[in-house]
Parts: sequence; C-alpha cells; structure tokens
Amino acid sequence: MSWDKEIAEIHRRRALAKQHGGPEAVARHHAKGRLTLRERIDGLIDPGSFKETGMGAGGSEKDEHGNLTGFTPGNFILGFAEVNQRPCIVGGEDFTIGGGSPTVAGLRKSVYTEELACRYKVPLVRLHEGGGGSVMGASGKKGGGPVGDSVAAPPRFKSVAEAMAMVPVASAALGPVAGLPAARLVASHFVTMSRETAQILIAGPAVVDRALGISMSKEELGGAAVHAANGVVDAVAENEAEALAQIRTFLGYMPQNVWELAPIVDSGDRPDRAEEKLAGIIPRNRRKAFDMRKLIAAVADLDSFFEMGRKYGPGQITGLARMNGQSVGILANDGRFYAGAMTSEGAQKVRRFIEICDTFHLPMISLIDEPGFMIGPEAESGGAIRYGTSAVLAAATYSAPWASVLVRKNYGVAAAAHYGPDAYVLAWPSAEMGALPLEGGVAVAFGREIAAAEDPEARRKELEDELAARLSPFPRSESYNFHELIDPRETRPMLCDWIKLVQPLLPQLLGPRHFGIRP
Repeated sequence: MSWDKEIAEIHRRRALAKQHGGPEAVARHHAKGRLTLRERIDGLIDPGSFKETGMGAGGSEKDEHGNLTGFTPGNFILGFAEVNQRPCIVGGEDFTIGGGSPTVAGLRKSVYTEELACRYKVPLVRLHEGGGGSVMGASGKKGGGPVGDSVAAPPRFKSVAEAMAMVPVASAALGPVAGLPAARLVASHFVTMSRETAQILIAGPAVVDRALGISMSKEELGGAAVHAANGVVDAVAENEAEALAQIRTFLGYMPQNVWELAPIVDSGDRPDRAEEKLAGIIPRNRRKAFDMRKLIAAVADLDSFFEMGRKYGPGQITGLARMNGQSVGILANDGRFYAGAMTSEGAQKVRRFIEICDTFHLPMISLIDEPGFMIGPEAESGGAIRYGTSAVLAAATYSAPWASVLVRKNYGVAAAAHYGPDAYVLAWPSAEMGALPLEGGVAVAFGREIAAAEDPEARRKELEDELAARLSPFPRSESYNFHELIDPRETRPMLCDWIKLVQPLLPQLLGPRHFGIRP
C-alpha cells in the first residue's frame, strides 16, 4: 500500500491555500488597487527565497465519505525568507479571507511570528492589512469551540516586546489596518504606510459613528496625512511597491540582531571627500535658515541618508546613513521649523530614535543647530519640558560612540540631547553656544535697560549686535571646549577617521540594551 491519496491531498490543500480567499475574493482585492499578501511578499524578498510555514493550517470541508471538498486557509501567512541575502521572518494578514480579521488558525500563526523571530534571532517584517477581533469571535458566525485564550496562555504581547529588544522589526500598512494588527504595526522600529491604499485605525468608521456619533471616512480617521504628522508612521510611501522598497532599505542599515553588528557596505564614496559648498552653507545672517539636509548629504556617504519621521516634530531631523560604509544614526535640526527648537513631538521622536540606534549599537552623529526647547503656551501645555528631558537622558545614557558637530546654535538644556557620553566634539566657525539664545538672553538680562531707553527697539538691536560679536567659537577653542575647531570642508574626512577609531570598540557592546525609567 502507498500513501498516494494522502500525499495528493497535501498538494491539493497547498494549491487551495495559494488561492487565498478564492478567485472572486482576489479579483475584488485587485480591483481596489491592492496586492495579495503573497504578491507583497514576492515584492519584498529576494526572488524564490520564501519558505512558508503552516500552509496547511485552516479549515477543511469534506463530504459524507470523508473526501476533501474545500479548504479555507488560515488568514495569516508566515514564513522564512531572505532580504538582501540575509534571512528574516515575514508575515501578514490575508485580507481576502474575512477582511483579515483573525480566524482561529490565522491568530495562532500571527502570535507565533514574533516567537520565531526571537528564536532564530533574525529581523521581522510584518505586512499588515486587516481588522482586529470580530464581534463574532475567531470561530466566526458558526461559533463553537473554546472561547477566549486559556488562563495559562503566555501574554500575547510579551513576545512582541521581546522581539523589539532583540531584532530589527519593520512593518508596513498596505490596506486598512485596525485593532490588534494596528497595535502590532506600531510595535516596530520602522513603520511605513501606502498613501494609495492604507489607513491605520484603532476602530473603523462604523464603530466610531456608533460610539461617538461622529461620521468620518477611513482616510479622514487614519490616512497618511494623519499618521505622518502624529508620528505613528516613520515614512509614507506613494504605493505598495515603494513601501516594500523602504523596508528593504531600512533592513540594509540594521544588524540581524543585537548580538551582531550592522554590515559595512562599500558605498563607493571616498572618506576624504571634502565638499567646497560646506564653507558657505551657513548664512552669516543669524536669522536666516539653511537646508540641513543638504549639509547631511554632503557629509554622509553619497545617497545614503534614510530619513525617518520627517513630518513629525519637524524641527528635529532623524535618520540612518553610512559613513565610510558604516551604518550610523544621524540627528540634526531643521531651522526652518521653529528655528529648530525642540517641541514635545520633536523630543519624543528624538528619544525613540536614540533608543533604536542604541539598541542596535550604531554610532551616532549629531549635527547641531539647536536653539533650545520650544517656548510658549503650546510648549507648556504639550509637556515639552518632560519629553525634552526624556530625550536628554536617552542621549546621556547612550552606550555606542557619539560624535557631535556644532554647526550653528547650541543653547539650553535641549542642546544636551545632542551629546552622548564622551562625545567626539567638533565645531564650525559658525558655532555659537550658551545658556540662552542671544535674543531671549538679551530680553532677560537687559529688560529694564531696554524698557528705559528712549528707543527700546534700537537699544535692543544695539545690545544684540554687540553680544553677537562675542559669540565667536575661537575663545572656546582656546579653552578646549571641543576637540577641534574645523574648516567645515573637513567634516566628512574627520568623521570618517573617527569611525575607523571607534569600529574596534563596537563588538564590546553586543547584546541587549536595557533602559531605566525616564521622565
């Protein structure tokens, strides 16, 4: 006797599983401009590298003779793959089956995803599209079976937290994402969403309308414009293909886990490249802003800057880059928003970014144009001092090497968020630093004198101009206030030399990082 019948059934079930929710469901999905999950996986990974696990999980239908008549796969697809020739775990909801709301088999596979990533110590990629639990439960309208998890079951989110402490986690919202999938989406080091197809929601429009009497579309509730501004996502892609490309790029900067170092990539860029335009990139007029991203592009390896969270807390710039092939974090200021001041949102972005880079032992480079914490009623009501101090403490306890370059302003407590312990500190001739920005400091120190002057505004300007002349960094250089006062064109060569010096120190840092409580 042979097992031909059973073997044939295995292959039939696999063939049915690859049909997702069936041809009609797939056609409806495509008609909405969205790819199936397997198509998304193929667009993310190295060709032919996906090794699925649990393809046979789901529900079967049989006739009275026990013959298979149909098979509905679990609506979560999970497996091993390679991205940039490095192994990872990839998984996501299959929206063509029950709108991605978890079935029994789908839920079991989904909660296993983080456990696999932790066990094999490889990056985790989630491709989300689906709702959370249904009012009908995982068993659906038929009901039956056990209700809820066993009291002995491990906490569902424990492995989610453990994965973030061990391996890079990148997630994409590629359609409507609500409830549990939305919570898992944001439990990532990098989050992107497709502008064309995705919304991220705690609850959908029907629930919101029923509970609050507010009628809004999915896009109004949780579209890309909403979540780019509030920091839920780190990037917005124009479409699904771009979102998948962003994840590939992000993973390229990351190590496989906290016990390994990030790969060093030959960028083809000379470490001694000195950009002439840096000599004049900072305007002599202190009130005039400049383009910090052009400065970053001139210093980092060519075309290597990968920004995260541009629309959130826009006065602060955070992103990954390479210096002589080494992955580094880049922290900077955009003086075109609040003069680069640190708002509560900017501080939260900075703290999170610092912790991500610290977790994966990346050297940090800070390009400083920081006037201090944002002031005023919105800053006070938004808790800028609490969130700002949290960012400062994250920097103060950074474990990997840190380099700071004072390119312009360096004022107040907020400036401390731009320096790690034992930072390598360089300064440009345009650098200025102190307890308060010049204008505010003059208002405080000379308030009575200005008010008593015959022409208060003229006296204010006179004082500001007089004190501005004292901001030269040369006296501080004479006092060894920084390691070196440099020609701006020397920035890249000197940072690349620093990278060579600190690279031998990085293996000593390997392993998990643990952060204490912060404000």
